Amino acid sequence: MEEQAAADAAETGGSSAQPGYGVGPWPGGEAEWPAGEQYDPELLTVGDTRNVIDRYRYWRMDAIVADLDTRRHPFHVAIENWQHDMNIGSIVRSANAFLADTVHIIGRRRWNRRGAMVTDRYQHVVHHEDVETFTAWAAAEGLPVIAVDNVDGAVPVDRADLPQRCVLLFGQEGPGLSDAALAAASAHIEITQYGSTRSINASAAAAVIMYEWCRRHAG
Repeated sequence: MEEQAAADAAETGGSSAQPGYGVGPWPGGEAEWPAGEQYDPELLTVGDTRNVIDRYRYWRMDAIVADLDTRRHPFHVAIENWQHDMNIGSIVRSANAFLADTVHIIGRRRWNRRGAMVTDRYQHVVHHEDVETFTAWAAAEGLPVIAVDNVDGAVPVDRADLPQRCVLLFGQEGPGLSDAALAAASAHIEITQYGSTRSINASAAAAVIMYEWCRRHAG
């Protein structure tokens, strides 16, 4: 919670830096400020406590998003949200970490943003009313939908094909993907597990699959 409070304060111009977290005002004052429209005068003045990599210290939020847009990976992430899944925020955060193009939320429009830790401000997130609307969009974009669920016939991800351009589709904690989503997918993959439980947390599964995509395709 402290991390989110610090990030929120800095994003809105406040200063609630924790000891050893973030950076203070730009050394030397205004006379030494770096040149470039990407820099935020307020952050240069009060410091930058956001949870961003060093490359983006003191940058305006819109400038960070614009720069990310030049480098985003060509995979998308989609999540069904029929029961107000609490994992969506964490999945959005992982999508930002692995530089996914866009996160698509299917079903309920509202989702718990707390787990995103403000990364949803840097990650494109769009909504689709239902599976049919989502799959129509994917078809129009020429993106195969890869369903991630431990259903009969699913191929372990280490042996599965992960196209460079695709949508990785995840279900909710508990029920998994709906029958409509499974039917709409061009492939079904799963994560090999070695313990006693049948499934793992949805946000953990999403992070594993996104990492595997990046291991294969990110250069």
